Amino acid sequence: MKLSLEFYSRDAITVAQDLLGKLLIRRIDDNKIVSKIVETEAYIGPEDKACHAYQNKRTKRTEVMFWRGGYSYVYLIYGMYNCLNIVTAKEGKPEAVLIRAVEPVLGVESIKKNRQIKSNKMEDLTNGPGKLCQGLEVDRELNGYDLVTGDRLYIKDSKLSPKIIADKRINIDYAEEYKDKLWRFYIKDNLYVSK
Repeated sequence: MKLSLEFYSRDAITVAQDLLGKLLIRRIDDNKIVSKIVETEAYIGPEDKACHAYQNKRTKRTEVMFWRGGYSYVYLIYGMYNCLNIVTAKEGKPEAVLIRAVEPVLGVESIKKNRQIKSNKMEDLTNGPGKLCQGLEVDRELNGYDLVTGDRLYIKDSKLSPKIIADKRINIDYAEEYKDKLWRFYIKDNLYVSK
């Protein structure tokens, strides 16, 4: 069953934890890739100095963050890697959850074809935000995509209740006191968690 609007309408810290173990579905034509979400990071604008919408900064890039929960926010980092975020909370309150890592469940051959890496380690396919976007063919065309009603990208519930670890977010040293918030969440001992 697809996650509901009510699921996404909560704050990003809660949603970031509750997304762990859920199934991220990506449909490309007749092809379906299913992966388990194993690592997330919460971004709470406008007070979060690591958030793109810090101080309610509303730009063409951040506009989707101000929408109601349940949309995808896809942006480019380092000029080459897409990152998939899930918008949460209510309209006008810019909050989002970065999907940092997933574990492939179905469609591994498609992910391998999309990634074309030399490593033989399965976890290297999707153990980072840019890697998983490449593997699942998630790009900025999916920015602003409705995960509640759409069928090309959505998240399904699962019966898993994983053991969750809270830690500091990664690569946000500029965020002053917000760099130490324990707003990164991952499934304990999962091999696909980013390094």
